Amino acid sequence: QVQLVESGGGLVQAGGSLRLSCAASGRTFSSYAIGWFRQAPGKEREFVAAINRSGGMTYYSDSVKGRFTISRDNAKNMVYLQMNSLKPEDTAVYYCAASGSSWSRLLKNNDYDFWGQGTQVTVSS
Repeated sequence: QVQLVESGGGLVQAGGSLRLSCAASGRTFSSYAIGWFRQAPGKEREFVAAINRSGGMTYYSDSVKGRFTISRDNAKNMVYLQMNSLKPEDTAVYYCAASGSSWSRLLKNNDYDFWGQGTQVTVSS
């Protein structure tokens, strides 16, 4: 069982930066890959980025590649999403999620076991 709590959201102007944090409970945090997702009003939830258990492998959606960076610190049970060059279309509630699946299966199936409550990111134009 893993409990996830996101923080770091807020209001930022277009072109600005934010860093989201995902704090995880549980001694088996390093056994889980972590993903970030987002959901804008009236839209379906969208995959943003994922990082494998060790932090050595990452994967991004095309919409954020080159602007966002996912990282993790297993000693602190933390995952981060550094968001640069933010655009109004990045406005959404951002969620982190944990998956016990293998990396290859996760990239194929996008199956996550535990979810946080989300943090709002608003980018003004």
